[in-house]
Amino acid sequence: MKTFARHSFSALMTICLLCGFAGCNTVNKTRYSKQYLDYFDTVSVVVGYEENEEDFNKTCDFISAELERYNKLYDIYHKYEGISNLYNINDEGKEAPVAVDGDIIAMLKFAKEMYAFTEGMTNVAMGSVLSIWHDYREDGIYDPENAKVPPMEDLRAAAEHCNIDDIVIDEEKSTVFLADPKMSIDVGAVAKGYAVERIAQELIDMGVNNYTLNIGGNIRTIGTKADGKGWVAGIQNPDIFSEDKYLLKVAVSDTALVTSGTYQRYYYVENVKYHHIIDPDTLMPKNTFDSVSIITPDSGVADALSTACFNLSLEDGQALIASLENTEAMWVLADGTQYYSDGFLNYLYEE
Repeated sequence: MKTFARHSFSALMTICLLCGFAGCNTVNKTRYSKQYLDYFDTVSVVVGYEENEEDFNKTCDFISAELERYNKLYDIYHKYEGISNLYNINDEGKEAPVAVDGDIIAMLKFAKEMYAFTEGMTNVAMGSVLSIWHDYREDGIYDPENAKVPPMEDLRAAAEHCNIDDIVIDEEKSTVFLADPKMSIDVGAVAKGYAVERIAQELIDMGVNNYTLNIGGNIRTIGTKADGKGWVAGIQNPDIFSEDKYLLKVAVSDTALVTSGTYQRYYYVENVKYHHIIDPDTLMPKNTFDSVSIITPDSGVADALSTACFNLSLEDGQALIASLENTEAMWVLADGTQYYSDGFLNYLYEE
């Protein structure tokens, strides 16, 4: 069993924000919402209370612009004119340091902190392994009859190039260098959550309140609803064929709610399901859990923890969550059994 020191954080996969609650105008504010389809390869929904729609649209314009900026910076699949992003690092950073935006430096530093804290269960240096799984998964989705599992010898060879210390960051020069020419970065376990948290902090600094950002199920609430009550969110049932869409509902405010699950990106080989969350120890998808949900103040931390707890044993995941202040978790095992950290059910919403 792993042991974890106590820490405090002050500042994957679908959790669907439930927008069916009654509107409230007790403080002369109206509920507005807007949806985007262009960022982080997912659906983004902004819900907020404002005195008028013009103010809501101005806030959404800011959020949209920031989502677009972070999406381009953290994209590992595409390059953009005038932007040096993660694609450029993977493509050019093995030959010489690549000058990048400070928000890439900050995110990679955060990713290294999460790697150390989770004892390697969240590793953005696993790109060489994850790219193999990505290619096999894409082929399996588009041609299921010929779907295959990556050869273990290929995965093990790629795993030799996943040392996070080989991501060399020079803060003074704002550059990133990949010391191993066969390595690559994949920030799928942290980037979206980190970006959402940065945007939330910017909004808070601007005085924005009574908003929630739902970026592909990565939920970050800013304040409460206009009536002072928490935002109600449903944690999706991993069994997509069940009549019950949600396992339960929680009420949250000024915090983040993130789930990692097996029900979004996956394919089948000989009736066996292979999802996208890869255990760094076995280099295979772990089938202990169907989903892990995290409630904690920081969206980036929640994103990293949901992946880490998915790859840890239940016992070690419980120890990790217990070591953190203001952090709760819910585990759904493959057989549907649910486990909760000590305070998780305190967030339970009862209609």
